[in-house]
Amino acid sequence: MSVYSNNLISPQNFSTLVELLIYRAKNQSEQKAYSFLQSVETEAASLTYGELHLQAQAIAASLQALNLGGERALLLYQPGLDFIAAFFGCLYAGVIAVPAYPPRRNQKLSRLQAIAADAQAKIVLTSKSILDSLQTGSNQEDLEISGLHWLATDELSNDLAQAWQPQELTGDTLAFLQYTSGSTGTPKGVMISHGNLLHNERMIEKAFGHTNKTIVVGWLPVFHDMGLIGNVLQPLYLGVPCVLMSPVDFLQKPIRWLQAISHYKATTSGGPNFAYDLCIRKVTPEQLATLDLSSWEVAFTGAEPVRAETLEQFASTFAPCGFRKEAFYPCYGMAETTLIVSGGEKTALPITCNVEKAALEQNRIVKEHKAQGDTQTIVGCGQSPADQKVIIVDPQSLTMCASEQVGEIWVAGPSVAQGYWNQPEQTEKAFHAYLADTDINDGATSIPFFRTGDLGFLQNGELFITGRLKDVIIIRGQNHYPQDIELTVEKSHPALKPDSGAAFSIDFKGSERLVIVQEVERSYLRKLNVQEILGNVRQAVIAQHGLDIFATVLIRTGSIPKTSSGKIRRQACRTAFLAGTLDVMEDWSENPQNKAKFKDLEAEVDSVLRQLTPTKQV
Repeated sequence: MSVYSNNLISPQNFSTLVELLIYRAKNQSEQKAYSFLQSVETEAASLTYGELHLQAQAIAASLQALNLGGERALLLYQPGLDFIAAFFGCLYAGVIAVPAYPPRRNQKLSRLQAIAADAQAKIVLTSKSILDSLQTGSNQEDLEISGLHWLATDELSNDLAQAWQPQELTGDTLAFLQYTSGSTGTPKGVMISHGNLLHNERMIEKAFGHTNKTIVVGWLPVFHDMGLIGNVLQPLYLGVPCVLMSPVDFLQKPIRWLQAISHYKATTSGGPNFAYDLCIRKVTPEQLATLDLSSWEVAFTGAEPVRAETLEQFASTFAPCGFRKEAFYPCYGMAETTLIVSGGEKTALPITCNVEKAALEQNRIVKEHKAQGDTQTIVGCGQSPADQKVIIVDPQSLTMCASEQVGEIWVAGPSVAQGYWNQPEQTEKAFHAYLADTDINDGATSIPFFRTGDLGFLQNGELFITGRLKDVIIIRGQNHYPQDIELTVEKSHPALKPDSGAAFSIDFKGSERLVIVQEVERSYLRKLNVQEILGNVRQAVIAQHGLDIFATVLIRTGSIPKTSSGKIRRQACRTAFLAGTLDVMEDWSENPQNKAKFKDLEAEVDSVLRQLTPTKQV
């Protein structure tokens, strides 16, 4: 009997996503799989499983005609459903998909060009509108498209599907290259297999408590792991509907996301911490009265530090709309583990841990019963399933950390990717790490782990994230996490744009010194009180972190280096600061020429320093 003839077959029986989509097309052909919103109540486009299967076959047949099996295809699409058809077209043809962000007119394409070169892409799959724009715009030379074949998939006829030839695929076959966000370095192509994807989708299904009644609404970019694997592939795995919208539509008016959840009675939707912050700031009381969020069961949050304050404020703000704090689902993952590593209990409140700040600076965990001035509240990101191992390791000695120690997070399991494309040395270093301990009896010394580069600790199996190993600022022997300093800075003055600052250290005359780079809100550009802002920033950082600032740079709105997923690229900020290439509005530093400019500010900060307790002086 064919595996496709049994309606009750489980996705666990399949070894590839191609088998899974063929099964859906045969058994749920007329069921709407994906919808894309033009407005909250208007669908610009939709695809049934049967239509998606047919489009994928047509695209695959076109790729096969070009003899591109095993080659890489760059996927460049505006938000919509064309990307999904192209992604599956690659899988059907045995071509390795390389999702990338869509180019914008007159935008620098250095990162996109680097991805295309690193992946050794042979073809670009895109839409007619993007292709026309690139061919007539100034981006053509930047991308060096002359050596690549370009194909507008939205112009292909479905009649081509008849020429498609099924490929011999297994769970070990590479499905796509997920390029890392590049928040701490040059983007690398993570090799994700069909087996990685199916295991991770099974993890998400179990962790989120998903069923055939699940309804997914999402705005996340589909060229990133959370958007692709969480919002696009998970609904396919479950065989349930998915409603998508443009990230730009959400960012312009966050209420649109919540309206879509309310209108479609979504059960699962989410995004990074900043998305919830944005809703808190932008949604009006009048808009609240129109929302019904009672269907929302899993409000996942990850991809950046999850803040307890955000969870509290969002739950309080939207409680009148039926939102329950228990719906919040903090989770942790990354491209190198396909997507998710750990997550909490679906019906439980998020777990938090109050720790002493001073101990945390020394990589020690000292818990307190309640939050207070000298403590920090860290939100737990759940536990890992039994068939995956998560350990905390001293990054220098490569030995296991005790439960009261902060260390590097290492992961082993079927969701861990195959390595970095065409980078054997980095693959060996990151994906084939072994513990140095010789007295561990659980087999952990004999299996390879992936070194995440993230810092955290485990308490009763719950994983807590504290920061990035490369981003930690070490001044006078104490560890300071940049995201905590950045939050202090943005809250110090209303002119400073949230989620748009970077804290890092530089070496100055043999010692590490703190530098702040911060965007200014557009509405304050013409009425900027520079001395007040810089004074507030320095006072706040001194008071909260016991650190004086070597330099503060205020830059124009939208100019801070970020990854395509919106994360701050701190190392890129540091490089631009040292090179003098930031889009500076005003700056201050301890350099003599700048000291004279802000004499009053220096005196004000000196006064604050003298008032602090000895333990806070620097």
